[in-house]
Amino acid sequence: MKQSSVILVVDDNPMNIELMEAYLEPKGYKIIAATRGQEALDILDNQSIDLILLDVMMPGISGFEVTRKIRNDKSSKYIPIILITALSEKKERVEGIDAGCDDFITKPVDKNELCSRVKSLLKIKDYNDLKDNYQKKLELEVATRTKSLEKAMISLKTASLETINRLTKAAEYKDEETGAHIQRMSLYSEAVARSLGLDESMIENILFSACMHDLGKISTPDNILLKPGKLDAAEWEIMKQHTVVGAKILTGSDSEVIQLGEVIARSHHERWDGSGYPDGLKGNNIPIAARIVAIADVFDALSSERPYKKSFSEDKTFSIIKEGSGSHFDPAVVDAFFSVQDEILAIKQKYADNVSVSS
Repeated sequence: MKQSSVILVVDDNPMNIELMEAYLEPKGYKIIAATRGQEALDILDNQSIDLILLDVMMPGISGFEVTRKIRNDKSSKYIPIILITALSEKKERVEGIDAGCDDFITKPVDKNELCSRVKSLLKIKDYNDLKDNYQKKLELEVATRTKSLEKAMISLKTASLETINRLTKAAEYKDEETGAHIQRMSLYSEAVARSLGLDESMIENILFSACMHDLGKISTPDNILLKPGKLDAAEWEIMKQHTVVGAKILTGSDSEVIQLGEVIARSHHERWDGSGYPDGLKGNNIPIAARIVAIADVFDALSSERPYKKSFSEDKTFSIIKEGSGSHFDPAVVDAFFSVQDEILAIKQKYADNVSVSS
């Protein structure tokens, strides 16, 4: 028990207040007095109180009502309240308990009884305060550590994604004409995924996984990858293997981003009508992320210059995409793509091949 405990004495009779002061101040308690219920409530709004001695029968707000108001206030609801009453009827005591008081003292007040009950309730309050402060300290420590962990996870995620981005550039590096292809088609994929209404976690994973779509090209011989003319049948079969190789490189990871990258790397050349590769998947059997990346990849390939072709105009590129709805592409993905056409063009302009793009 603290020697400086503050007790609020509420009684409309000044003589009763003086009596309480005479009993309690020698015990080391600080006494604050109020002669009306509302005055007591106003004091509680501005003063830290450890215990309340509250007369029941007062003009204006009764002690019962003051008790109810205190118990309904979050900042004061746990302050011990002793009702001082001349009432001896059982129903009045029940009303006091229902209102939320902790104890009763009957008038005329006995000094020893008063001091004993006050001391007992203050001990309980000290314990509850200690427990509450410990809980708050624990919550603060947990919040601080959680924040630190979140920062560490964000830092780790950023480093991991940068590593993924730099490694995937290794697959594109020997094909200088692709330029900012990785940045563009990843952002195209994000825009289409959001247009489709996918959840934010999936949208973010697609954004970061899309950059791994052609990772398998690292195994494709330069004479095939950079061939300016059309590939013959044997060369084409070798080129198609980049999907399988990319998936193998990414298989077995615990990371959701890399797991999705494996799916995209293998299936982004599948076609809605089943004529794609490497597995000949059809319709909804093609993972949604691969269907999204497929349209982003084709759009960027058509609208960019490559060793084997000149870039197509925007009108012709959009026309080819639209014609591919239901055969090459999922019609719903095509609709989503065209619903964000302006965003697609803004990305294309911002990350044009002649613009320096940071890693």
